[in-house]
This record gives sequence, C-alpha cells and structure tokens, in this order.
Amino acid sequence: MIKILKLQKALIAIILGIVALVVYKVMNVNKIDASIYVLELAGFFFIAGALMFMYPILFAKKDKEGCVELEPEKQEEESV
Repeated sequence: MIKILKLQKALIAIILGIVALVVYKVMNVNKIDASIYVLELAGFFFIAGALMFMYPILFAKKDKEGCVELEPEKQEEESV
C-alpha cells in the first residue's frame, strides 16, 4: 500500500525523525548544548512526514456518487 500510494518519502521522513530523536536523547544525556537543534530537526521530520502521509487523502478524486478513487491504484493496474 505504501508503494501504491507513493508514500516512501513520508516513511523515510518519519524514520529520519525517529533517528534524530534518538540522537537528541544521546546528546542530552551527555549534556551537549547543541542537542536542542537536533530535537528541532526531529520535529521538522515528523511534521513533514505527517503532511506527506495526508497528501493522498487531500487530493483524492471523487466520482459523481461521492466515492473516492485514488489515482495511483488506477495507474498501477494499467501498467500491469
């Protein structure tokens, strides 16, 4: 489903956010002052990943009956 909806970038952003959060915790334990910037970077990655996950929902196309059809699924079936 992640590949069909083209959510790989969102998943990578969330994983980078988790990695940055772990780095922040390690830096915070060692009392490094620059750890706050890594925490800000983790927050940025989490917000960017969440917005990218919402992209297919916001831009899905509705037909006349109100049913939502996601365009990437249609393209996947045509290419097979």
